Amino acid sequence: MTNLYRLADQRARRRIVSFDRRELSRLLGLYSMRVASGEWRDYAIDFRPGMAIFSIFRHTSEQPLFAIAKVPNGAQGGYVVYNGPRKLAHGDSLEDVLAVFDRKLRLLLG
Repeated sequence: MTNLYRLADQRARRRIVSFDRRELSRLLGLYSMRVASGEWRDYAIDFRPGMAIFSIFRHTSEQPLFAIAKVPNGAQGGYVVYNGPRKLAHGDSLEDVLAVFDRKLRLLLG
């Protein structure tokens, strides 16, 4: 016997995660300061199941330099900053994880 699954029920259970106005304002403020200094050039916002990601690029055609993810109810906190596969910071508030950008960051190639 076959089981029927209603797609509408499955989609309703998934919670859509997005950045609110305050978070987006803070992210774009940081982004605009780094664009003005010539460090960053482009950004992208992605919405994946259970997370929202703000990616920062030096050049449009490259991989992102940094990705700031909002993952509610995650084991590592609500926000995570990545540099490629490396986790630079995680915490419960956006301000906590964005503090990593207050330090002088150097990109190491190798």
